[in-house]
Amino acid sequence: MATLQAARAYVLGFSLEEAKSFGLNRAIFYAAAKKGFKSLRGFKGKVKFPRWKLIRKFSENEIKEIEKNFSIERLGDEMAYCVRVNNQRLFVIGEEIQTPEDFEKQVETRFKGKFEEAWRQALEIVKSYDKGVLLSQRYFYEAVYKPRRDELVEKWSQLLK
Repeated sequence: MATLQAARAYVLGFSLEEAKSFGLNRAIFYAAAKKGFKSLRGFKGKVKFPRWKLIRKFSENEIKEIEKNFSIERLGDEMAYCVRVNNQRLFVIGEEIQTPEDFEKQVETRFKGKFEEAWRQALEIVKSYDKGVLLSQRYFYEAVYKPRRDELVEKWSQLLK
């Protein structure tokens, strides 16, 4: 989910870093939705950022910027909480900001050095769809992700062998 969502955001004009943040954010969101949002600590429909969590990832100046510019961003009809850090959109869920480094740690490393090939395949898949499908949360899930998830798990597992 994270890889296809990141490819979707990238194809629709997000920078690579923003796309990775969005992709991880949406993967976390859908996993939490499947579990009834019980797994998201601190998620009550609003966001607060404990400074100690931010300090682990950001400088004091970046934290001040984060606290000032929290917003909701849209990708087509889908919306997600967002902050801007160094003029870059980073997406938020619960009390966590999903950074490109988090995407690398939680997604890319699972590919054991083969992520670039999976990324290329994800971009090819996403680019093969009409922009209207990519801009729709439901159509993207129903037409792009759902029919391919099992196939991609198998294909990308084989890539690692």
